[in-house]
Amino acid sequence: MKILYYAAVVLGLLATPAKAELKIDVNGAMREPMPIAFPQMAGSGEAADFGERIREVTVADLERSGLFRLIDEDSYIQSFDSIDDLPRFSDWKILNAAALVQSAVTEVDDANLRVEFRLWDVYAEEQMKGQSFTTTKDNWRRVAHVIADAIYERLTGEKGYFDTRIVYISESGPATRRIKRLAIMDQDGENHKFLTNGASMALTPRFSPNLQKITYLSYAGSVPKVYMLDIETGEQKLVGEFEGMTFAPVFSPDSSRLLLSYAKGGTTDIYELDMKTGKTKQLTSGTSINTSPSYSPDGKQIVFNSDRGGNQQLYVMNADGSDVRRISYGRGRYATPVWSPRGDYIAFTKMADGQFYIGVMYPDGSGERLITSGYLVEAPVWAPNGRVLMYFRQDQGTARSNAPVRLYTIDLTGYNERMIVTPADASDPAWSPLLP
Repeated sequence: MKILYYAAVVLGLLATPAKAELKIDVNGAMREPMPIAFPQMAGSGEAADFGERIREVTVADLERSGLFRLIDEDSYIQSFDSIDDLPRFSDWKILNAAALVQSAVTEVDDANLRVEFRLWDVYAEEQMKGQSFTTTKDNWRRVAHVIADAIYERLTGEKGYFDTRIVYISESGPATRRIKRLAIMDQDGENHKFLTNGASMALTPRFSPNLQKITYLSYAGSVPKVYMLDIETGEQKLVGEFEGMTFAPVFSPDSSRLLLSYAKGGTTDIYELDMKTGKTKQLTSGTSINTSPSYSPDGKQIVFNSDRGGNQQLYVMNADGSDVRRISYGRGRYATPVWSPRGDYIAFTKMADGQFYIGVMYPDGSGERLITSGYLVEAPVWAPNGRVLMYFRQDQGTARSNAPVRLYTIDLTGYNERMIVTPADASDPAWSPLLP
Protein backbone atom coordinates (compact mmCIF):
# COMPACT_ATOMS: atom_id res chain seq x y z
CA MET A 1 0.00 0.00 0.00
CA LYS A 2 1.30 3.43 -0.86
CA ILE A 3 1.93 5.76 2.04
CA LEU A 4 0.40 9.21 2.00
CA TYR A 5 3.03 11.89 2.06
CA TYR A 6 1.54 15.15 3.21
CA ALA A 7 2.47 18.37 4.89
CA ALA A 8 0.05 19.58 7.53
CA VAL A 9 0.04 23.36 7.30
CA VAL A 10 -2.02 25.38 9.73
CA LEU A 11 -3.74 27.94 7.55
CA GLY A 12 -5.24 29.82 10.45
CA LEU A 13 -5.38 29.56 14.22
CA LEU A 14 -8.58 29.57 16.20
CA ALA A 15 -8.83 32.85 18.00
CA THR A 16 -10.45 33.23 21.38
CA PRO A 17 -14.09 32.54 20.52
CA ALA A 18 -16.70 35.17 20.99
CA LYS A 19 -19.31 32.43 21.35
CA ALA A 20 -19.43 28.92 22.72
CA GLU A 21 -17.10 26.59 20.84
CA LEU A 22 -18.77 24.53 18.13
CA LYS A 23 -18.52 20.92 19.30
CA ILE A 24 -20.43 17.63 19.19
CA ASP A 25 -20.80 15.54 22.35
CA VAL A 26 -20.17 12.02 21.05
CA ASN A 27 -21.24 10.50 24.37
CA GLY A 28 -24.79 11.82 24.14
CA ALA A 29 -27.65 9.59 23.02
CA MET A 30 -30.18 10.24 20.21
CA ARG A 31 -28.48 13.39 18.99
CA GLU A 32 -29.44 15.31 15.88
CA PRO A 33 -26.66 15.31 13.25
CA MET A 34 -24.77 18.59 12.90
CA PRO A 35 -25.71 20.37 9.65
CA ILE A 36 -22.59 21.12 7.61
CA ALA A 37 -22.02 22.70 4.22
CA PHE A 38 -19.34 21.34 1.90
CA PRO A 39 -19.30 23.16 -1.47
CA GLN A 40 -17.45 21.77 -4.46
CA MET A 41 -13.68 21.94 -4.30
CA ALA A 42 -12.16 24.86 -6.15
CA GLY A 43 -10.11 23.60 -9.08
CA SER A 44 -10.06 23.09 -12.82
CA GLY A 45 -9.49 20.36 -15.38
CA GLU A 46 -8.42 16.94 -14.12
CA ALA A 47 -7.80 18.38 -10.65
CA ALA A 48 -11.47 19.30 -10.38
CA ASP A 49 -12.44 15.69 -11.16
CA PHE A 50 -10.20 14.44 -8.36
CA GLY A 51 -11.62 17.13 -6.12
CA GLU A 52 -15.18 15.96 -6.58
CA ARG A 53 -14.18 12.37 -5.80
CA ILE A 54 -12.30 13.45 -2.66
CA ARG A 55 -15.24 15.55 -1.54
CA GLU A 56 -17.75 12.71 -2.05
CA VAL A 57 -15.71 10.25 0.01
CA THR A 58 -15.13 12.79 2.79
CA VAL A 59 -18.83 13.59 2.99
CA ALA A 60 -19.73 9.88 2.96
CA ASP A 61 -17.35 9.24 5.88
CA LEU A 62 -18.81 12.07 7.93
CA GLU A 63 -22.43 11.17 7.23
CA ARG A 64 -21.82 7.49 7.96
CA SER A 65 -20.67 8.44 11.47
CA GLY A 66 -24.23 9.61 12.17
CA LEU A 67 -22.92 12.87 13.63
CA PHE A 68 -23.13 15.05 10.52
CA ARG A 69 -25.74 15.92 7.90
CA LEU A 70 -24.79 17.52 4.58
CA ILE A 71 -26.99 20.47 3.70
CA ASP A 72 -28.54 20.14 0.23
CA GLU A 73 -26.02 21.49 -2.28
CA ASP A 74 -28.76 23.01 -4.46
CA SER A 75 -29.48 25.50 -1.69
CA TYR A 76 -25.94 26.92 -1.56
CA ILE A 77 -25.75 30.64 -2.34
CA GLN A 78 -21.96 31.06 -2.39
CA SER A 79 -19.38 29.05 -4.35
CA PHE A 80 -15.60 29.28 -4.05
CA ASP A 81 -13.15 29.85 -6.89
CA SER A 82 -10.11 29.81 -4.59
CA ILE A 83 -9.10 28.63 -1.11
CA ASP A 84 -8.37 32.31 -0.38
CA ASP A 85 -11.96 33.43 -0.96
CA LEU A 86 -13.54 34.39 2.36
CA PRO A 87 -16.95 32.96 3.26
CA ARG A 88 -19.97 35.20 3.25
CA PHE A 89 -21.21 33.90 6.58
CA SER A 90 -24.67 35.41 6.23
CA ASP A 91 -25.20 33.18 3.16
CA TRP A 92 -24.42 30.08 5.23
CA LYS A 93 -26.28 31.16 8.37
CA ILE A 94 -29.50 31.44 6.41
CA LEU A 95 -29.09 27.74 5.55
CA ASN A 96 -28.60 26.89 9.24
CA ALA A 97 -25.13 25.53 8.54
CA ALA A 98 -23.20 25.07 11.79
CA ALA A 99 -19.92 24.33 10.01
CA LEU A 100 -18.55 25.07 6.54
CA VAL A 101 -15.81 23.15 4.73
CA GLN A 102 -13.98 25.20 2.09
CA SER A 103 -11.51 23.32 -0.12
CA ALA A 104 -9.38 23.41 -3.25
CA VAL A 105 -7.29 21.03 -5.35
CA THR A 106 -4.54 21.75 -7.87
CA GLU A 107 -2.14 19.67 -9.96
CA VAL A 108 1.47 19.84 -8.77
CA ASP A 109 2.64 17.83 -11.78
CA ASP A 110 1.46 14.87 -13.86
CA ALA A 111 1.58 12.52 -10.85
CA ASN A 112 0.78 14.66 -7.82
CA LEU A 113 -1.99 16.79 -6.32
CA ARG A 114 -2.14 19.51 -3.71
CA VAL A 115 -5.32 19.45 -1.63
CA GLU A 116 -6.29 22.15 0.87
CA PHE A 117 -9.23 22.64 3.18
CA ARG A 118 -10.48 25.07 5.80
CA LEU A 119 -13.09 24.33 8.44
CA TRP A 120 -15.19 27.30 9.54
CA ASP A 121 -17.47 27.86 12.52
CA VAL A 122 -20.29 29.66 10.71
CA TYR A 123 -21.93 31.37 13.69
CA ALA A 124 -18.69 32.45 15.36
CA GLU A 125 -17.38 33.41 11.88
CA GLU A 126 -14.00 31.88 12.72
CA GLN A 127 -11.70 29.33 11.15
CA MET A 128 -11.39 26.19 13.26
CA LYS A 129 -8.82 24.25 11.25
CA GLY A 130 -6.85 24.37 8.01
CA GLN A 131 -4.52 21.90 6.34
CA SER A 132 -2.86 21.20 3.02
CA PHE A 133 -1.69 17.88 1.58
CA THR A 134 0.54 16.88 -1.30
CA THR A 135 0.09 13.33 -2.53
CA THR A 136 0.08 11.13 -5.61
CA LYS A 137 -3.07 11.08 -7.69
CA ASP A 138 -3.71 7.40 -7.03
CA ASN A 139 -3.73 8.17 -3.30
CA TRP A 140 -6.73 10.52 -3.52
CA ARG A 141 -9.02 8.26 -1.49
CA ARG A 142 -6.69 8.29 1.52
CA VAL A 143 -6.60 12.08 1.36
CA ALA A 144 -10.40 12.07 1.65
CA HIS A 145 -10.28 9.83 4.73
CA VAL A 146 -7.57 11.98 6.34
CA ILE A 147 -9.64 15.14 5.79
CA ALA A 148 -12.70 13.43 7.28
CA ASP A 149 -10.63 12.42 10.32
CA ALA A 150 -9.37 15.98 10.77
CA ILE A 151 -12.90 17.44 10.61
CA TYR A 152 -14.29 14.75 12.92
CA GLU A 153 -11.55 15.35 15.49
CA ARG A 154 -11.91 19.13 15.46
CA LEU A 155 -15.69 19.03 15.86
CA THR A 156 -15.92 16.19 18.41
CA GLY A 157 -12.65 16.38 20.33
CA GLU A 158 -12.16 12.65 19.58
CA LYS A 159 -9.74 11.03 17.16
CA GLY A 160 -11.26 10.00 13.83
CA TYR A 161 -11.36 6.46 12.49
CA PHE A 162 -11.83 6.84 8.73
CA ASP A 163 -8.23 6.34 7.55
CA THR A 164 -8.23 2.71 8.64
CA ARG A 165 -8.59 -0.79 7.23
CA ILE A 166 -10.66 -3.84 8.07
CA VAL A 167 -9.51 -7.44 7.83
CA TYR A 168 -12.28 -10.02 7.97
CA ILE A 169 -13.41 -13.49 6.85
CA SER A 170 -15.13 -13.59 3.47
CA GLU A 171 -17.64 -16.45 3.34
CA SER A 172 -19.19 -18.17 0.32
CA GLY A 173 -20.71 -21.48 -0.70
CA PRO A 174 -23.35 -23.75 0.91
CA ALA A 175 -23.51 -24.16 4.68
CA THR A 176 -22.08 -27.68 4.53
CA ARG A 177 -19.07 -26.66 2.39
CA ARG A 178 -18.42 -23.09 3.45
CA ILE A 179 -15.36 -21.36 1.97
CA LYS A 180 -13.81 -18.92 4.43
CA ARG A 181 -10.82 -16.80 3.42
CA LEU A 182 -9.02 -13.71 4.61
CA ALA A 183 -9.92 -10.40 3.00
CA ILE A 184 -8.91 -6.80 3.63
CA MET A 185 -10.51 -3.46 2.70
CA ASP A 186 -10.76 0.18 3.71
CA GLN A 187 -13.21 0.89 6.55
CA ASP A 188 -15.81 2.04 4.00
CA GLY A 189 -15.60 -1.23 2.04
CA GLU A 190 -13.46 0.11 -0.83
CA ASN A 191 -10.07 -1.18 -2.07
CA HIS A 192 -11.16 -4.74 -1.36
CA LYS A 193 -8.56 -7.51 -1.66
CA PHE A 194 -8.49 -11.25 -0.83
CA LEU A 195 -5.43 -12.35 1.15
CA THR A 196 -5.92 -16.13 0.98
CA ASN A 197 -7.39 -18.30 -1.77
CA GLY A 198 -9.89 -20.24 0.32
CA ALA A 199 -8.16 -23.62 -0.04
CA SER A 200 -7.87 -23.70 3.77
CA MET A 201 -10.45 -22.26 6.14
CA ALA A 202 -9.39 -19.09 7.98
CA LEU A 203 -10.93 -17.56 11.11
CA THR A 204 -10.50 -14.78 13.71
CA PRO A 205 -7.91 -12.47 12.06
CA ARG A 206 -6.26 -9.70 14.10
CA PHE A 207 -3.95 -6.83 13.08
CA SER A 208 -0.63 -6.20 14.74
CA PRO A 209 -0.66 -2.67 16.20
CA ASN A 210 2.25 -1.73 13.91
CA LEU A 211 0.11 -2.83 10.91
CA GLN A 212 2.81 -5.08 9.47
CA LYS A 213 1.18 -8.44 10.11
CA ILE A 214 -2.10 -10.27 10.56
CA THR A 215 -2.47 -13.27 12.84
CA TYR A 216 -5.33 -15.74 12.40
CA LEU A 217 -6.49 -19.34 12.73
CA SER A 218 -5.94 -21.53 9.67
CA TYR A 219 -6.94 -25.10 8.85
CA ALA A 220 -4.00 -25.43 6.44
CA GLY A 221 -2.51 -28.48 8.22
CA SER A 222 -3.91 -31.60 9.83
CA VAL A 223 -4.58 -29.63 13.02
CA PRO A 224 -5.96 -26.06 13.06
CA LYS A 225 -3.27 -23.64 14.23
CA VAL A 226 -2.41 -19.96 14.49
CA TYR A 227 -0.52 -18.45 11.55
CA MET A 228 1.08 -15.10 10.81
CA LEU A 229 0.71 -13.26 7.49
CA ASP A 230 2.92 -10.40 6.35
CA ILE A 231 0.54 -7.92 4.71
CA GLU A 232 3.09 -6.49 2.27
CA THR A 233 4.93 -9.64 1.16
CA GLY A 234 2.13 -12.19 1.56
CA GLU A 235 4.51 -14.50 3.46
CA GLN A 236 2.69 -16.88 5.80
CA LYS A 237 4.21 -18.90 8.64
CA LEU A 238 3.13 -21.06 11.57
CA VAL A 239 3.20 -19.45 15.02
CA GLY A 240 4.84 -21.38 17.87
CA GLU A 241 5.59 -25.06 18.36
CA PHE A 242 2.40 -26.50 19.80
CA GLU A 243 1.34 -30.12 19.29
CA GLY A 244 -2.40 -29.52 19.47
CA MET A 245 -4.84 -26.92 18.22
CA THR A 246 -4.09 -23.23 18.75
CA PHE A 247 -6.62 -20.47 18.10
CA ALA A 248 -7.98 -17.00 19.13
CA PRO A 249 -4.71 -15.05 18.65
CA VAL A 250 -4.26 -11.39 19.58
CA PHE A 251 -1.24 -9.06 19.68
CA SER A 252 0.00 -7.08 22.66
CA PRO A 253 -0.29 -3.28 22.31
CA ASP A 254 3.43 -3.02 21.41
CA SER A 255 3.32 -5.99 18.95
CA SER A 256 6.07 -7.79 20.94
CA ARG A 257 3.86 -10.58 22.30
CA LEU A 258 1.00 -12.74 21.11
CA LEU A 259 -1.74 -14.31 23.18
CA LEU A 260 -3.37 -17.50 21.92
CA SER A 261 -5.45 -20.39 23.20
CA TYR A 262 -4.00 -23.92 23.24
CA ALA A 263 -6.33 -26.93 23.40
CA LYS A 264 -4.80 -30.07 24.90
CA GLY A 265 -6.21 -33.04 26.82
CA GLY A 266 -9.76 -31.71 27.01
CA THR A 267 -8.77 -28.33 28.45
CA THR A 268 -7.92 -25.02 26.81
CA ASP A 269 -5.49 -22.50 28.29
CA ILE A 270 -4.14 -19.10 27.33
CA TYR A 271 -0.47 -18.82 26.44
CA GLU A 272 1.73 -15.83 25.79
CA LEU A 273 4.32 -16.03 23.02
CA ASP A 274 7.34 -13.72 22.87
CA MET A 275 7.59 -12.68 19.21
CA LYS A 276 11.38 -12.19 19.31
CA THR A 277 12.52 -15.24 21.27
CA GLY A 278 9.68 -17.64 20.45
CA LYS A 279 9.40 -18.56 24.14
CA THR A 280 5.95 -19.30 25.54
CA LYS A 281 4.41 -18.82 28.97
CA GLN A 282 1.23 -20.50 30.20
CA LEU A 283 -1.06 -17.93 31.83
CA THR A 284 -4.09 -20.02 32.86
CA SER A 285 -4.42 -23.58 34.18
CA GLY A 286 -6.97 -26.08 35.47
CA THR A 287 -9.66 -28.21 33.86
CA SER A 288 -11.68 -25.41 32.29
CA ILE A 289 -11.77 -23.79 28.85
CA ASN A 290 -10.02 -20.39 28.82
CA THR A 291 -10.01 -18.47 25.56
CA SER A 292 -10.67 -15.20 23.66
CA PRO A 293 -8.02 -13.10 25.43
CA SER A 294 -7.62 -9.36 24.89
CA TYR A 295 -5.01 -7.01 26.36
CA SER A 296 -5.80 -3.74 28.07
CA PRO A 297 -4.35 -0.76 26.14
CA ASP A 298 -1.40 -0.50 28.55
CA GLY A 299 -0.66 -4.23 28.25
CA LYS A 300 -0.89 -4.75 32.02
CA GLN A 301 -4.15 -6.73 32.13
CA ILE A 302 -5.96 -9.35 30.05
CA VAL A 303 -9.69 -10.00 29.75
CA PHE A 304 -10.83 -13.47 28.63
CA ASN A 305 -13.77 -15.84 28.86
CA SER A 306 -13.79 -19.08 30.83
CA ASP A 307 -16.23 -21.76 31.99
CA ARG A 308 -14.31 -22.31 35.24
CA GLY A 309 -17.35 -21.21 37.23
CA GLY A 310 -19.72 -23.62 35.50
CA ASN A 311 -20.71 -21.56 32.47
CA GLN A 312 -19.07 -19.10 30.11
CA GLN A 313 -18.22 -15.81 31.85
CA LEU A 314 -15.71 -12.95 31.59
CA TYR A 315 -12.60 -12.71 33.73
CA VAL A 316 -9.74 -10.23 34.07
CA MET A 317 -6.21 -11.13 35.17
CA ASN A 318 -2.84 -9.42 35.32
CA ALA A 319 -0.66 -9.85 32.22
CA ASP A 320 1.45 -12.49 34.05
CA GLY A 321 -1.66 -14.60 34.82
CA SER A 322 -2.04 -13.55 38.45
CA ASP A 323 -5.02 -12.10 40.31
CA VAL A 324 -7.83 -13.64 38.26
CA ARG A 325 -11.25 -12.13 39.02
CA ARG A 326 -14.67 -12.59 37.46
CA ILE A 327 -16.34 -9.45 36.09
CA SER A 328 -19.60 -10.67 34.43
CA TYR A 329 -22.60 -11.56 36.59
CA GLY A 330 -25.65 -11.00 34.40
CA ARG A 331 -27.99 -13.67 33.06
CA GLY A 332 -26.70 -15.87 30.25
CA ARG A 333 -23.25 -16.59 28.84
CA TYR A 334 -20.52 -14.13 27.82
CA ALA A 335 -17.88 -14.47 25.09
CA THR A 336 -15.41 -12.67 22.77
CA PRO A 337 -14.42 -9.83 25.13
CA VAL A 338 -12.27 -7.05 23.69
CA TRP A 339 -10.81 -4.09 25.55
CA SER A 340 -11.45 -0.61 24.19
CA PRO A 341 -8.37 1.25 22.86
CA ARG A 342 -9.24 3.97 25.38
CA GLY A 343 -9.31 1.50 28.26
CA ASP A 344 -12.72 2.65 29.49
CA TYR A 345 -14.90 -0.26 28.30
CA ILE A 346 -14.85 -3.95 27.48
CA ALA A 347 -17.14 -5.05 24.64
CA PHE A 348 -18.51 -8.59 24.50
CA THR A 349 -20.99 -11.02 22.97
CA LYS A 350 -23.77 -12.22 25.26
CA MET A 351 -26.14 -15.17 24.81
CA ALA A 352 -29.34 -15.13 26.89
CA ASP A 353 -33.00 -16.11 26.47
CA GLY A 354 -32.45 -17.40 22.94
CA GLN A 355 -30.93 -14.14 21.72
CA PHE A 356 -27.45 -12.84 20.98
CA TYR A 357 -26.37 -9.40 22.15
CA ILE A 358 -23.44 -7.03 21.72
CA GLY A 359 -22.75 -5.16 24.93
CA VAL A 360 -20.20 -3.12 26.85
CA MET A 361 -19.21 -2.91 30.51
CA TYR A 362 -16.58 -1.16 32.57
CA PRO A 363 -13.38 -3.15 33.23
CA ASP A 364 -14.54 -3.93 36.78
CA GLY A 365 -17.77 -5.46 35.43
CA SER A 366 -20.07 -2.60 36.41
CA GLY A 367 -22.28 -0.59 34.06
CA GLU A 368 -23.23 -3.45 31.72
CA ARG A 369 -25.16 -2.08 28.76
CA LEU A 370 -26.50 -4.03 25.76
CA ILE A 371 -26.38 -1.97 22.56
CA THR A 372 -27.74 -4.33 19.88
CA SER A 373 -29.29 -7.78 19.60
CA GLY A 374 -30.39 -10.34 17.03
CA TYR A 375 -30.71 -13.95 15.98
CA LEU A 376 -26.90 -13.92 15.70
CA VAL A 377 -24.71 -10.92 16.48
CA GLU A 378 -21.13 -11.69 17.44
CA ALA A 379 -17.44 -10.78 17.66
CA PRO A 380 -17.36 -7.03 18.40
CA VAL A 381 -14.18 -5.08 17.64
CA TRP A 382 -13.37 -1.43 18.33
CA ALA A 383 -12.57 1.42 16.00
CA PRO A 384 -9.21 2.94 17.02
CA ASN A 385 -10.95 5.89 18.70
CA GLY A 386 -12.92 3.56 21.01
CA ARG A 387 -16.26 5.14 20.11
CA VAL A 388 -17.55 2.81 17.36
CA LEU A 389 -17.91 -0.98 17.25
CA MET A 390 -17.97 -3.39 14.32
CA TYR A 391 -19.40 -6.92 14.47
CA PHE A 392 -21.13 -9.44 12.24
CA ARG A 393 -24.85 -10.13 12.10
CA GLN A 394 -26.99 -12.91 10.64
CA ASP A 395 -30.77 -12.86 10.71
CA GLN A 396 -32.76 -16.06 11.00
CA GLY A 397 -32.84 -17.95 7.71
CA THR A 398 -35.58 -20.03 6.12
CA ALA A 399 -35.99 -23.77 5.97
CA ARG A 400 -34.37 -23.73 2.53
CA SER A 401 -31.50 -21.32 2.94
CA ASN A 402 -29.39 -19.43 5.45
CA ALA A 403 -29.65 -15.67 5.73
CA PRO A 404 -26.66 -13.56 4.64
CA VAL A 405 -23.88 -12.83 7.14
CA ARG A 406 -22.92 -9.14 7.11
CA LEU A 407 -20.63 -6.69 8.88
CA TYR A 408 -22.18 -3.78 10.79
CA THR A 409 -20.98 -0.77 12.74
CA ILE A 410 -22.74 0.91 15.64
CA ASP A 411 -21.71 3.75 17.92
CA LEU A 412 -21.13 3.34 21.62
CA THR A 413 -24.53 4.77 22.52
CA GLY A 414 -26.30 1.98 20.59
CA TYR A 415 -27.47 4.17 17.70
CA ASN A 416 -26.54 4.54 14.03
CA GLU A 417 -26.23 0.87 13.12
CA ARG A 418 -24.93 0.63 9.53
CA MET A 419 -24.11 -2.27 7.23
CA ILE A 420 -20.71 -2.44 5.51
CA VAL A 421 -21.07 -3.67 1.93
CA THR A 422 -18.79 -6.60 1.03
CA PRO A 423 -18.60 -8.75 -2.13
CA ALA A 424 -19.80 -11.86 -0.27
CA ASP A 425 -20.88 -12.84 3.23
CA ALA A 426 -18.58 -11.48 5.93
CA SER A 427 -17.69 -12.35 9.54
CA ASP A 428 -14.92 -12.05 12.17
CA PRO A 429 -13.88 -8.43 11.53
CA ALA A 430 -10.78 -6.73 12.95
CA TRP A 431 -10.22 -2.97 12.83
CA SER A 432 -6.76 -1.54 12.21
CA PRO A 433 -5.23 1.42 14.02
CA LEU A 434 -5.07 4.68 12.08
CA LEU A 435 -2.75 4.26 9.12
CA PRO A 436 0.68 5.92 9.38
